[in-house]
Amino acid sequence: MNRDFFKDKVVIITGASSGIGMAAARLFASYGARLSLAARSLDRLKALAEELTDDHSRILCVKTDVSVMEDCRRLIDETVSHFGRIDILINNAGISMRASFLDVDISVIHRLMDVNFWGTVYCTKFALPWLLKSKGSVVGVISIAGYAGLPGRTGYSTSKFAVRGFLDTLRIEHLQDGLHVMVFSPGYTASNIRNAALLADGSQQGSTPKDESKLMTAEEVAHKLAMGLVKRKREMILTVIGVLDVFLYKRFPKLMDWVQLKYIQRQEKTIDPLNK
Repeated sequence: MNRDFFKDKVVIITGASSGIGMAAARLFASYGARLSLAARSLDRLKALAEELTDDHSRILCVKTDVSVMEDCRRLIDETVSHFGRIDILINNAGISMRASFLDVDISVIHRLMDVNFWGTVYCTKFALPWLLKSKGSVVGVISIAGYAGLPGRTGYSTSKFAVRGFLDTLRIEHLQDGLHVMVFSPGYTASNIRNAALLADGSQQGSTPKDESKLMTAEEVAHKLAMGLVKRKREMILTVIGVLDVFLYKRFPKLMDWVQLKYIQRQEKTIDPLNK
């Protein structure tokens, strides 16, 4: 992979204080990129920036709640004011959930859409004029849930389907402008997203049935993301299981509905053995 591709490029990463966002920040900094890091915790962003470089001019930290439109506008404005350009926008900030639609409070669905979908829309809207100038890249980090409905994850799947539809449409609108649009689906990754997943009442799950030692690491995902940017990929679905899932859903949707249901039911019993 051509690491020089990232040298001095200005990269915005939302959700940069943990997981895939933090791993991407570390990787791109090592490749010589200039970073604008966004998350709700400014202290965690500043600690990451201190870890990455002594040259504070190369990293901008912006306290951002992507569900708030004005926060996203300020993120883009401060990035352009500091660096003068934007080359890559990585819409990575996201939250998950674990509750059936029957049980979930509707406010949880709103929260998922506000962060996962509207956060992507807001940041992309304000960054787009600058990305068109640089013929840059906009990335939406989704998951297999953006291709196949996951029971117990109604709001999550809905938001990821929406992000995919939004970015696929944006790509078509700008086919002749040199804009690169990539839908990036990591699959199951060792990160904090499941621990912070919202339950029916909006509280955080706090634990996950997944054995995260067997999952793809955030660092591995970041390397794949970098490769997709260099090659200007339209879409990336990571892991063999992820690719197979999407393929089988297109060919055998009815069968795969049952497969998904049984898989999630097994997971639920791992959390609560009395859950029949």
